[in-house]
Amino acid sequence: MKPKSNSSKKTRGNPFFVIGREAEADKMRSCLSARKNLLLEGPVGVGKTHLALAVTRELGLPVYRIDGDSRYTEQKMSGWFDPPMVIRKGFVKEAFIPGPLVEAMQRGGVLFINELNRLPEGVQNVLLPAIDERILSIPRLGTVRAAQKFLVIATQNPKEFVATSHLSEAILDRFELVKLDYQKEQEEFAIVSRLLGESGPAEGRRLALAAVRMARITREHPRVRRGASIRAAISTAEITTALLRRGTPFEEAFLTAVLMAFPTRIEIEREADSELPLDLELEELLKEWVAAVLESLKSEPGPNGLKKKR
Repeated sequence: MKPKSNSSKKTRGNPFFVIGREAEADKMRSCLSARKNLLLEGPVGVGKTHLALAVTRELGLPVYRIDGDSRYTEQKMSGWFDPPMVIRKGFVKEAFIPGPLVEAMQRGGVLFINELNRLPEGVQNVLLPAIDERILSIPRLGTVRAAQKFLVIATQNPKEFVATSHLSEAILDRFELVKLDYQKEQEEFAIVSRLLGESGPAEGRRLALAAVRMARITREHPRVRRGASIRAAISTAEITTALLRRGTPFEEAFLTAVLMAFPTRIEIEREADSELPLDLELEELLKEWVAAVLESLKSEPGPNGLKKKR
């Protein structure tokens, strides 16, 4: 597995550019400087992966990535023997194809595990001796010892999220925890504005603010079980921009974008006395929120009028 490149500059096109998150990034740097394995926890869409890769990139080490999946196997994690070569030469070292864990251990790199608590328990157990004793025993190959700079950085969604499992106490005991939540409104506004860039519509500030406020409404409404992340705001802004370029009026474009971007990213509770299907209930709520957001923009004082609220 080829390590991800660690060479790029902090420019507008830099995929690892981070807005805000100074406190969390400082905590991460402290842990990594102390050679501690790191676990980031937070809801979907708060930028766990983005922040982890941004800070990891500063280490200048090769990065080997695993994405959590219930079908992921122990063999994929550690490595396997190539059957044709085994037939020809037997279980020799050259026949072994290292997995991301062994690659990271041998090269002194970073093993980045996205959504650690979606990995099966058996795969987690393979990880344990590598991060505890820094060794891994592989049948017919022998013992792999970790190079000095080997580290593990992982992310996980909170336990209440679907498709997640509980990490064992043994695994948790080997990680330092940094929690992430949704960012401040000013920071989310800056993120969406930056992504719209100079190529965005003339209503760029208005659009970015509307998209962010729309996402934030969903996190506070009593009927919402799972609110929208900044991804919903970004998608709304980008789709609205595309519609504006085709001549669609702002209000119509924004509503159309919201009805496309939000339904897959939030969950609501059904009204007890409602006879509507749940998807139509959600559509009515979204229309209500769009009207409220657009109305709130009418009182905006100007380009520096973003209210400082969470």
